[in-house]
Amino acid sequence: MGCSNSSFGGSFILLGFSDWPQLEPALFVLISIFYSLTLLGNTTIIALSVLDPQLHTPMYFFLCHLSFLDLCYTTSTVPQLLINLHGPDHTITYGGCVAQLFISLALGSTECLLLLVMAFDRYVAVCRPLHYTTTMHPQLCQVLALTSWLGGFMNSLIQTGLMMAMPLCGLRVLNHFFCEMPVFLKLACVDTNGTEAKMFVARVIILVFPAALILGSYVHIARAVLRVKSMSGKRKAFGTCGSHLLVVSLFYGSAIYTYFQPRSSYSESQGKFAALFYTIVSPMLNPLIYTLRNKDVKEALRKVLGIGRNSG
Repeated sequence: MGCSNSSFGGSFILLGFSDWPQLEPALFVLISIFYSLTLLGNTTIIALSVLDPQLHTPMYFFLCHLSFLDLCYTTSTVPQLLINLHGPDHTITYGGCVAQLFISLALGSTECLLLLVMAFDRYVAVCRPLHYTTTMHPQLCQVLALTSWLGGFMNSLIQTGLMMAMPLCGLRVLNHFFCEMPVFLKLACVDTNGTEAKMFVARVIILVFPAALILGSYVHIARAVLRVKSMSGKRKAFGTCGSHLLVVSLFYGSAIYTYFQPRSSYSESQGKFAALFYTIVSPMLNPLIYTLRNKDVKEALRKVLGIGRNSG
């Protein structure tokens, strides 16, 4: 049970849900369905945003980015999970584990920033409607989206670099279904207090700070909506903003629960089920939340399906 410097020749064992073998067949079926719905729903959102000129607006531009992000996010973890649930081989190479850690953390961090950008878009739309088209011009939207992606990958580069600089001990057994930071830290041979302090600062910047800004923006949005005299105007504003706020609550709630627990009190079993929520359930629900509560998307879907029937 000695230490090593994480040589690339090693591998890890992902225990996944092997503690509950009776659950594994049901989880395989359920997660396969969820993953299929995620692929279908998010691909549909992207296709509609591209095909329908009515959806060529900043809100759907960012929603298209969110859907693409969710497709990548789930694909970075779910195929490996399904392989582990279906067969006896639970190993993953060192290189594959580091890549999974980096990519999943980068995409999750990007989603944190992108949801903040979407909240800013809703704030301008509701609180500064006369200046919306001049403020949210295409160049700014592209810069905000690019900044979200770059910021997310930069955060992952920093945290993954800090993690990989520490020597790892023992049999390299990860009690999780993918290579995630809180579980990785448990394998460190050395005292991790200094590294965890740096990671805590990074997580505050990438998780808590955006969440606080989103909540602040929605306080202003709620005040603005309550001043609207038209009931139809209130319903439309609450509809589009309520969808985004629901997505934010689902994603940030489960992520903060996982990443802001002290390592000493971190429950690996609870962490696995929380991770299922923000890596699988939330990306699956996002298209449903936006389409079921949004008339523009439903109308675009009807038009596309109508074109398909006429051409057939």
